[in-house]
Amino acid sequence: MQPADRIQNLPPYFFARLGKRITQLTSKGRDIVRLDIGSPDMPPPDTILDTLCQSARDPARHGYAGYYGIPQLRQAIANAYSRRFGVDLDPRSEVLPCIGSKEGLVNMSLAFVDSGDVALVPDPGYPSYSTGTRLAGGKIERFRLLPERGWLPDLAAIPPDVANKAQIVWLNYPNNPTAAVADLDFFAQAVDFAREYGALLCHDAPYCDVTFDGYVAPSILEVPGAKQVAVEFNSLSKTYNMAGWRVGWAVGNATAIEALARVKTNTDSGIFLPIQDASVAALNGDQSWIADRNRVYAERRDIILKGLRAIGIEAARPKASLYVWAPVPAGYTSEEWATRALEEAGVSITPGTAFGPNGEGYVRISIARPTERVHEAMERLKSLRL
Repeated sequence: MQPADRIQNLPPYFFARLGKRITQLTSKGRDIVRLDIGSPDMPPPDTILDTLCQSARDPARHGYAGYYGIPQLRQAIANAYSRRFGVDLDPRSEVLPCIGSKEGLVNMSLAFVDSGDVALVPDPGYPSYSTGTRLAGGKIERFRLLPERGWLPDLAAIPPDVANKAQIVWLNYPNNPTAAVADLDFFAQAVDFAREYGALLCHDAPYCDVTFDGYVAPSILEVPGAKQVAVEFNSLSKTYNMAGWRVGWAVGNATAIEALARVKTNTDSGIFLPIQDASVAALNGDQSWIADRNRVYAERRDIILKGLRAIGIEAARPKASLYVWAPVPAGYTSEEWATRALEEAGVSITPGTAFGPNGEGYVRISIARPTERVHEAMERLKSLRL
């Protein structure tokens, strides 16, 4: 048997490889503090859990769920965008629930990228933007996120001959891995860029409600005319502590939503109905608890920043996301520092190069672990002699 070329050319997912190494270490009795993955450690509110349990006890809620999400969920997503961003969405044509936003990201490439087509991908950036492009047989053209621009790209610097070939442009703010944020002026530039070159602009926004110190993240769909060229992905994973539930969505340009739906109706059978019911409860319910949860994250962020400062590392104070993006100590590559932290201190952090070549010189540190474990991780890192 010979796997398809698309698999042969697909690199192993970094976090899957890291997980194997951590399993090896823990099997030998090592205690590893995982600050590598942004998986929320706190549960959703009881109202969401109660809705799930009640719906799961209904025998009628265990059949096929339908391809497009129940109307109540599509409407709840539209209502949330109206309430949060002042953006009006048609729940029938401009909203599509996904089995987690990651699934939607990859399938959007299958919907828009043919063999040899170009996708413009941020570097550093979330790996699924590149993965989807590879699976579709497309060509990845990376554009650098620039620290001197607050980890925003200079879209005007992308060569016109490259931009003219682009089918999709990927953006992600608040950003993973850098924790950078973008304002509406930048989003307006991105919308103009996509319109000029006839590309689909895909904005990935799962961290828009994980924010600190009074910061409020915008939606790219707030830009006038954005729906002509843009789709935004979002998720219940980070906002509602529901990462394992796998509920996300794509909203925006109706043509792109229909194309994505055509891929999905041929490859999946929808989200478990009780999970959809609970998602409606999450979106329609009391939102005040999110601010309290974010204050816990902010406390952990500050513990990490203080701990890094104690070993001579100054990292930017993020306004949003689940991450601190920190420079590595002098004399180390990203991989070397992350490996030493894991092997010697039992602290798992992510080398910046897991997100692209331009991530060299940095590591990503997650705040999504219990506060006492974050404290412990920083004490362990202090023990390393730099």
